[in-house]
Amino acid sequence: MDMTAIITRSQPLSDSTDSLLRFAMRLDATLTGVLGLAIAAMADPLARATGLTAAQSYIAGAAFVLCGLVVYALAATPDLRRVGAAMAMFNGVGTAGLLAIAAVGVLPLTTFGVITLVAVSLYTATFAVLQYLGVRRLV
Repeated sequence: MDMTAIITRSQPLSDSTDSLLRFAMRLDATLTGVLGLAIAAMADPLARATGLTAAQSYIAGAAFVLCGLVVYALAATPDLRRVGAAMAMFNGVGTAGLLAIAAVGVLPLTTFGVITLVAVSLYTATFAVLQYLGVRRLV
């Protein structure tokens, strides 16, 4: 007697071509969320060190947490190319915006505050590049 089994192949959540982009987005989301929690938790001392108000620091921290949650959810989308390209662009624009704020002096930042903005812009630039490279692998 011949026994035959039908094996169905399920659709994978990701494949090797999108692994860099998913990893970059999930790492970006996780680090952004953790950074946001730290900023919100240390809003008062951070405000004194940067020149911002405690309310501004708390709002920035909450925005980072929300952004992290959204990006983590977006990293699970099946069609990752558009989302990844948008994230790379968002991080690129964010980098330029942070550097412009630091250079123009729109906010009453201390030297530590300016250094912090430059450091965060390096962070966002790094993830813009990683996400761009991840998108390029999908082509």
